[in-house]
Amino acid sequence: MQKTSAKILIVDDDADILTAARVVLRQRYTHVDTEANPQRLNVLLRQNQYHVILLDMNYSAGRLSGNEGLFWLNQIRSLHPQQQVVMITAYADIQLAVEAMKQGAADFIVKPWDNEKLEATVYTAYQHSLSRKEIQPSQKKPLQEHAIAELGSEIIGSSVAFKNVIATAEKVAKTDANILLLGENGTGKELIAKYIHRQSLRSAGAFVKVDVGALSATLFESELFGHKKGAFTDAREDRIGRIESAHGGTLFLDEVGNLPLPLQVKLLSVLQNREVIPLGSNVPVTVDIRLICATNLNLRHAIGIGEFREDLLYRINTVEVTVPPLRSRSQDIPALASHFLEIYTAKYRKENKSLAEDALVYLQKHTWPGNVRELQHAIERAVIMSDHNSLHKNDFLLSAKIENETEEKNEAFNLDEMERKAIIAAIQKHSGNLSQVAKELGVGRTTLYRKMTRYGLEK
Repeated sequence: MQKTSAKILIVDDDADILTAARVVLRQRYTHVDTEANPQRLNVLLRQNQYHVILLDMNYSAGRLSGNEGLFWLNQIRSLHPQQQVVMITAYADIQLAVEAMKQGAADFIVKPWDNEKLEATVYTAYQHSLSRKEIQPSQKKPLQEHAIAELGSEIIGSSVAFKNVIATAEKVAKTDANILLLGENGTGKELIAKYIHRQSLRSAGAFVKVDVGALSATLFESELFGHKKGAFTDAREDRIGRIESAHGGTLFLDEVGNLPLPLQVKLLSVLQNREVIPLGSNVPVTVDIRLICATNLNLRHAIGIGEFREDLLYRINTVEVTVPPLRSRSQDIPALASHFLEIYTAKYRKENKSLAEDALVYLQKHTWPGNVRELQHAIERAVIMSDHNSLHKNDFLLSAKIENETEEKNEAFNLDEMERKAIIAAIQKHSGNLSQVAKELGVGRTTLYRKMTRYGLEK
């Protein structure tokens, strides 16, 4: 068999897996690299252009959640959005596979694999990499190009509640006022932030997002302020921080309510002085940014219990905009569902699918605790799993809701017990991964630990 001129990269911390995959793929491809340490991905991707990357889901001993693989998948996609990545997992978990595909993976294989399946999967991904390079911009369908680049990024909604949000966003966009976006998880706060940026006088500048709730104390200063070469052990070169990279544009701080108090002080200093000092330097760098923050927490309550600084709240909330939950704008559900359906049928190369009447009625009656994001994922999963052109009610697996509203209102809820049950449910859902538990519940890890101790749930 004549070998195909292609570059393949396999990333796995198991030497046997690397050897086995390389032996199989070297029979077909001219260049197959292997790497045991995913930390070197940035270096490898700067030095090489790979047609396909095979990426393991787990690296640390005892960690089987797949979160590390998803993290490195997102790192790869942030550098090369069109990169074909095939995930490797030891468990044939369809939910994990769907999650990887949601975040941009081309496909997945389960180890131990069948060699023919491995070859076929990699070859399909390789063909897709070639087709994406060959398609000229004029040949692309505008919807598909936009949708695959940034899924669900369009402003959709004709309800009064949502129109009020857009009207406020347009009014404040032309100013440089700091904006605080409030609302439940999944309501579209980041979407509104991007819309404000596009409508602002800074639209030609960068829109830089920082998920502050996901930053550890050790990474916070380096990520936001940047660092000089030699500032710490792994600082091998100068690096501009996120704040400086937003100079002349918009800085979006997501989940700002989860920021620990010590880091709130440092952020406040930056906002007051409009300058950052990179780690390892004594020279301040002036920054000109427009600040938009978002949170699903009640910051005034957090101030009352000593978890958020009042002076920082005053600095970030010149204008507050509350994004309504999806249950308050159910009339927007048909348009949103059709939008996501069109996106995912294109993304997954499915035949044209439609939503049956019983599905639309079912979707509009659901309470949507996860809001627009939950609707988006529900549509995506239905597109992936259904073999029919028409999606019906049974194609959607949604959490049960209480239909009898009178009974719901009359039931006496104990708030502490509800909170305790929510924490237990989240711990079970994420198999004890407390970082994911805290993110789902919309609290910082410190707050989660305190509540777990309070309710006797500590490990």
